[in-house]
Amino acid sequence: MSRAAIALAALAFVILVIASASLFTVAQTEQALVTQFGQPVRVISEPGLHAKLPFVQTVITFDRRLLDLDSPSEEVIMGDQRRLIVDGFTRYRITDPLRYFQAVGASEAGIQARLNSVVTSALRRVLGNETLLDVLSAKRGPIMGRIRGEVSGEMQGFGVAIEDVRIRRADLPQENTEAILNRMQSERVRIAKQARAEGAEAAARITADAERERTVLLADARATADKLRGEGEAKATTIYADAANRDPGFFVTYRTLQAYRDTFGQGKTRFVLTPDSPFLNLLKQAPTP
Repeated sequence: MSRAAIALAALAFVILVIASASLFTVAQTEQALVTQFGQPVRVISEPGLHAKLPFVQTVITFDRRLLDLDSPSEEVIMGDQRRLIVDGFTRYRITDPLRYFQAVGASEAGIQARLNSVVTSALRRVLGNETLLDVLSAKRGPIMGRIRGEVSGEMQGFGVAIEDVRIRRADLPQENTEAILNRMQSERVRIAKQARAEGAEAAARITADAERERTVLLADARATADKLRGEGEAKATTIYADAANRDPGFFVTYRTLQAYRDTFGQGKTRFVLTPDSPFLNLLKQAPTP
């Protein structure tokens, strides 16, 4: 190979190295900051192929998509002095790479630590003025709006926009949960005892009413029976008296025959009588018509 060919190949290699060090691409989901000796030079927001000074300038890329930050669980004292364990998350976006780089550098760890501190402080401030029932009700939306507003205001100088701040989970501490469960159990026991007492009272009242009605019904039945019995006996006496007045001899004979039937009907009755006893007259002589 001639020296001219070697020189040409070396020149091509140098040009390729310089070109690769001078050109860079920015993706659709990225934005770039060009620095020179650690100092920011320009911000590139448009995707595509761009150029920089080789070996002098450095390109730092930042994600322009929506980013997530999950905050650790924090115990917050509510406005009604109740304790609540809050587990939240934040959605943010890098809008100014220059401010972002000047505030926290090129890594995401710095902004996440700062953002986590700001979100925790805002949660404590806002929830410290609210009650537990408000956080668990429809008022939760406006409360989170105030928290998002405070976080967004404090993070303006960091080149990020806060899209949303939400509470993923809100739980009571373990000791509070046990106390509430015990209170709920005691309340259920009290309600059960009250229901049983009311049931026993209603049963006693129904039983007393039934006994009273039974006593009244029996008394009315006895009174009616005694009245009917008396009327029947009076009517029977009247009939007997009328029969006796119409034919005294027949009445005496009939009554005597009834006495014979009642006395000798079983065949086991024994009498010690004299032969001339009037009770035996019909046995000795038939009655005269």
